[in-house]
Amino acid sequence: MAAADIPSFTLNDGTKIPSIGMGCWMGGLGGGERVYDMCSTALKCGYRHFDTASGYANEEHVGRAIRDSGLPREEIYLTTKLGNNDHHRVKEAFEESLKKLGVSYIDLYLLHWPQGFINGKVLSPEEHPTFIETYQEMEKLLQTGQVKTIGVSNFSIKNLELLLPHCSVIPATNQVEMHPCLPQNELKAYCQAKGILMTAYSPLGRSTTFMEDITIEGVAEKNKCTKAQVLLSWAVQRGTIVIPKSEDKGRMLSNITLVTLSKLDRAIIDELHEMPNMHKSLLVFDDKGDGTVFGWTYEQLGWKMEVGGRVPTD
Repeated sequence: MAAADIPSFTLNDGTKIPSIGMGCWMGGLGGGERVYDMCSTALKCGYRHFDTASGYANEEHVGRAIRDSGLPREEIYLTTKLGNNDHHRVKEAFEESLKKLGVSYIDLYLLHWPQGFINGKVLSPEEHPTFIETYQEMEKLLQTGQVKTIGVSNFSIKNLELLLPHCSVIPATNQVEMHPCLPQNELKAYCQAKGILMTAYSPLGRSTTFMEDITIEGVAEKNKCTKAQVLLSWAVQRGTIVIPKSEDKGRMLSNITLVTLSKLDRAIIDELHEMPNMHKSLLVFDDKGDGTVFGWTYEQLGWKMEVGGRVPTD
């Protein structure tokens, strides 16, 4: 049960994080024994980084798989996230996650989304607690020794500009949707300048877009690897963490086996989003079609997208 031979990145607090993790969002809440089996198999395949969230409703199963592996706790990197419903009760929500996971500490705790809810009501960006106040409460958790590192997720340049002047601890990472159709180049450069490492969720797109793309297929054939390996290797080589999800052992093994892409290969993938109708989100966040995501508009989120997730050309 040896750990996979993959790079680690150093966060701005000096801690190290494996560049590839197992994403534990199952496409719906919970997942029960499926999650347990997936994480158990992933551990045997060499995964040592797991990414879950209170909002996924499966922390118990992720934690049980980690405990049952028999591996020392310090060999596992564990991320979970504060839910939208818990912005006003950070300490209590964190303690609940810790108890569900059944571990003595959490490596990385993220503010999952900037928008908070209270009793089902979406708070506007100006209503208390604001995401600034919520993040400041997360900073206090570091004093407990039960969490090593804190960060954010789904934050744009706009909202980071609002948050950072009020931080005593700069977020270690910003986890966002990121892949060749949505490379987040501007956000990535901004975060890099601030010492914030980027983490890509849905690095394979959560759709068939890349699996059917002739550009990705050509790079895969040239490098004698899978299309998923191309996407993940590209992401890691550009200095970002990836958290793909798979329940299939074969895909787990290939996903954690990186290939070294040439500068030309990387440049070809870098330019993919410049193709017609390719610069876009591949997720369906605004499924209501009204341009809102969990109650906030794209403008409030600071997302430079049109309804449906397409990024307009300049």
